[in-house]
Amino acid sequence: MQQLINLIDFTIMGDDRGSLIAIEANKNIPFEVKRVYYIFDTQSGVSRGFHAHYNLEQLAICLKGSVTFIIDDGTNKEQVVLDSPNVGLHIKGLKWREMHDFSEDCILMVIASDLYDEADYIRDYDEFVKIAEAQ
Repeated sequence: MQQLINLIDFTIMGDDRGSLIAIEANKNIPFEVKRVYYIFDTQSGVSRGFHAHYNLEQLAICLKGSVTFIIDDGTNKEQVVLDSPNVGLHIKGLKWREMHDFSEDCILMVIASDLYDEADYIRDYDEFVKIAEAQ
């Protein structure tokens, strides 16, 4: 079975004043950065995601709080809790993603390899499974 969860540990730099993590395209993340967005103030009990991308590569980092990701390749599913600002979840290839159990204080930053493109989304799970099986 191919591992679905790929975590990247970032080096924490800093001193007695505090900590700092540098995010550098093609250095500590494996792609060129074209878009950054973040999710916050997610209401209790709300889940997000429920889609896949044909081509987009993403790195999700929980800057504050926690969130549970489910990553699915159409056959297998894996789950991971992101709860540290020095760990990123790298999502590459045709993978369905869901986000659950957002803590009240969760701030989730997502770094993407391309600009927003609705045509790159697969929003129907059954369609996703058919596409994944054909690959």
